[in-house]
Amino acid sequence: MTHIEHINKSFGSQQVLRDVTLDIPEGQVLGLLGPNGAGKSTLMKILVGLWRADSGSVSVPQRIGYLPEQNPLYEEMYVSEYLRFMAQLTANGQGLKANVDALIERVGLTPEAHKKIKELSKGYRQRVGLAQALLGDPQLLILDEPTTGLDPNQLVEIRSLIRDLGKDRTVILSTHIMQEVREMCNRVVILDHGTIKADQPIDQIKDLEELFRTSTYGRI
Repeated sequence: MTHIEHINKSFGSQQVLRDVTLDIPEGQVLGLLGPNGAGKSTLMKILVGLWRADSGSVSVPQRIGYLPEQNPLYEEMYVSEYLRFMAQLTANGQGLKANVDALIERVGLTPEAHKKIKELSKGYRQRVGLAQALLGDPQLLILDEPTTGLDPNQLVEIRSLIRDLGKDRTVILSTHIMQEVREMCNRVVILDHGTIKADQPIDQIKDLEELFRTSTYGRI
């Protein structure tokens, strides 16, 4: 269980998160939906410990995987080389090669594992980022705008992969696109200037669409 209680965060005079409270059980894919500036990335960075909240508390699993919006990769390294290097930072080395090889296969990188990262398409770079986030078998996987810039074929593949990953762990992903939550999520939370305006299961999506039509975010 991931528990977020009364989180507030400001940068100077700008309050970015306002009393955000959520409980997210294991085996759920939760979509944080809202435009740029809604507070999605700020909340994610607090969850992974990059930033500290001004007030409130978070309780997260011991093992967390994180894919930031700007996917940081060492482009001169080969895919398999890079993932083994990163795995050494998160594991004790026992069975490392076998674990990385299995992860490469799971995220669909096997045909590209021999290439340098700079030679990969945007879709395959995202797969490398996902593979890195999965090192250590995280109980909580946090994905910030994981489908940005992908073409239609890549979108289908990455969405399918994220749905599959959510079967045995908690996944939190951010997006500003309604279709993304339709395709990947069990539950959606709408952030409006750092405040939760809706929190509903995906099967109540019609209610959310009505909310969009009557809110300042109706253009999402």
